[in-house]
Amino acid sequence: MDTLQLMKDRHSVRQYINQPIEQDKRFVINKLIKEINEESGLQMQVFYDEPQCFDSFMAHYGKFENVTNYIAIVGEKSQQEKAGYYGEKLVLKCQELGLNTCWVAMTHGKTQAKIEKGKKLLILLSLGYGKNQGFPHKSKELDTLCKYDQECDWFKQGMEAVALAPTAMNQQKFMFELNNGVVSAKALRGFYSKIDLGIVKYHFEAVTGHGAK
Repeated sequence: MDTLQLMKDRHSVRQYINQPIEQDKRFVINKLIKEINEESGLQMQVFYDEPQCFDSFMAHYGKFENVTNYIAIVGEKSQQEKAGYYGEKLVLKCQELGLNTCWVAMTHGKTQAKIEKGKKLLILLSLGYGKNQGFPHKSKELDTLCKYDQECDWFKQGMEAVALAPTAMNQQKFMFELNNGVVSAKALRGFYSKIDLGIVKYHFEAVTGHGAK
């Protein structure tokens, strides 16, 4: 499926049905996580059929329901942008497999993730078959998310992809800039904005083939 279409189809889902993830899909997810960990230095860990993490007051407060699969993204504090970048790569692969996901910051209980000294749990992803496919989030106008010194079709398409990206509380605290053909992006002040920066950078790169500094 077209990458931009995957981004359009993917929405955050918090309520799931009692349907186990098939073994062939687990194989694909496990393989990609292994590749990501080797490439990024992160320590992503996936847990299937494990209901305890989301059986907590905070999870219920966050309106999570029947979450029995999740991915823990573990790393150093300095790897937050990587967590967002590679986590979103995994999110879109799960969407391609017909699964639903949601980025989860604090509304969960204790995980089974192994966390080495000097590392921390950066963020979670819930995973499974949703009760529905979720709903599109509202986005700011594209011109409020970027600056550019020339009209450029690929940059415009990249920003369309960026606007589709999930961010903490839908805050979209980032700014892209195109200057002399070079793209840069920075996080603005906000909750989990460094993770969000990684997510939006992945969207931009996956659609345009151009990286952002």
